[in-house]
Amino acid sequence: MEELQGKVAVVTGAASGIGYALCERFGAEGMRVVMADVAPDRLEEAARKVGEASGAEVVGVPTDVTRWEDVERLAASAFDRFGAVHLLCNNAGVQRDGLAWEFPLEEWEWIIGVNLWGTVYGVKAFVPRMIERGEEAHIVNTASLGGLVAFPRIAMYTAAKAGVIGLSESLRHDLRAQGHLIGVSVLCPGPVMSNLREHSRDLRPSEADGGEISLMTHVERTPAAAVAELVVAAVRGGRFWILTHPEYNGMIERRCRGILETDEVVEASLLS
Repeated sequence: MEELQGKVAVVTGAASGIGYALCERFGAEGMRVVMADVAPDRLEEAARKVGEASGAEVVGVPTDVTRWEDVERLAASAFDRFGAVHLLCNNAGVQRDGLAWEFPLEEWEWIIGVNLWGTVYGVKAFVPRMIERGEEAHIVNTASLGGLVAFPRIAMYTAAKAGVIGLSESLRHDLRAQGHLIGVSVLCPGPVMSNLREHSRDLRPSEADGGEISLMTHVERTPAAAVAELVVAAVRGGRFWILTHPEYNGMIERRCRGILETDEVVEASLLS
């Protein structure tokens, strides 16, 4: 989808981090932007800032992506307001650090709910409407480098993000097989400047602390705006894979060789 001017973008997890940077960039491209986030106060301020900076028409819709009713309402609001959605970014995400067997089930349900079910709900709510419109469109699902290679202590997050990658691959196959003009990309960021750790700690559903979320890196984190640049380039170029840190490609290659040749289970690390 090369032309973005005048098109409509919907972004979840839009009040901060990668989501906010995407909205800034989409607004600068002349798109109309629907921003969705679970935190109404932060969302209202973020939507105001994006609108003022870009002059774009920006709407904020408070949305808990773990609730089907919220995501369906988001889709209905976007299509009612603008008549179409051309770019959907299922971006909302949370993370917890700890041992998989020690977290209560409600934490598992929350992590899977935001990271994987939020994407499933986005696909279910938006894609049929996009197909009905019959226009060229694109979907970007935010996964993680941690969905391609497994890091210690974030099993819940890794499981969810690996699911997002598999969902995105099959979704691309199915849309192509049916002849629909809807592209798919999967974003697999490494360390990025965002408030993911802080927001995840504040939003956790249970009293179980689980400790601080590890930063896991001494590598300089990439600005979220740079990630947004990569996303726009991938949408315009029709590319599926969006990886932000090529210095970690060696780990991905080792994992592939482990599957096919060596039986190595790669323990991923961002330390260098």
